[in-house]
Amino acid sequence: MMSLVNIIDLKKHPISDEGFMKSCQEKLDQDGALVLEGFLLPEAVAQVKAEGERHEDQAYFCAQKHTVYLSPQDPDFDDNHPRNRQVISSKGCITDDQIPQNSPLQTLYHDAEFQEFLCTVLNEKALYQYADPLSSINLHYARTGQELGWHFDNSSFATTLMIQEPEAGGAFEYVGDLRDADQGDMNFAGVGKVLDGEIPVSRLSMGAGALVLFRGRNAIHRVAPVEGERTRMLVVLAYNSESGVALSEAARMTFYGRLG
Repeated sequence: MMSLVNIIDLKKHPISDEGFMKSCQEKLDQDGALVLEGFLLPEAVAQVKAEGERHEDQAYFCAQKHTVYLSPQDPDFDDNHPRNRQVISSKGCITDDQIPQNSPLQTLYHDAEFQEFLCTVLNEKALYQYADPLSSINLHYARTGQELGWHFDNSSFATTLMIQEPEAGGAFEYVGDLRDADQGDMNFAGVGKVLDGEIPVSRLSMGAGALVLFRGRNAIHRVAPVEGERTRMLVVLAYNSESGVALSEAARMTFYGRLG
């Protein structure tokens, strides 16, 4: 049975150490983003990469138009208004049920020590897997020209692992604190400036094996189009703050092309 010792570089990232957890929490709270380079051991990265290559022919690829707010267009605004402007997201994905049971990803995702680390850093009481069979672990593929359009997340945090960087392009770009969703402030003017390229953006650099925690509910972000022949491979470890949550059937059909 695989253990964290075979997956995480625990010398560099002692995830059970209180001081280390506190420093990670402070960094995330300050910046809205935390990148832990070399979090996965090279052997674990190589295994996940090989699994991804082996199962890529099973991936569901799609391209979608959507608003920055990931909600239907509002008829109270015209199509060119930042509320309704459409961007494109295009990628491939394999789902939790397609990730091998002996994969480092399955071990890591379900490990109590890793979840305790995430709870502390994210300031969550507990984390739960999705109730549906597809959504907990996703491996995303972005080939040449594919991208993730500008958007805000609906969830308060995202947990990802970079497995393979592209040759060029594919940068993770964001503008922090652009809106206050809890107060109902959508900041249409600011969103319009981002979409028009009038605001400087920050970029997160992440090498293969990096763990990235990102608060994207109020930070607009995107993945720029991938360039070159090497596919960008990124794992999303999706958790919920409450038990029994499933992605809706409509969302599963949109993202995965199937319900289970």
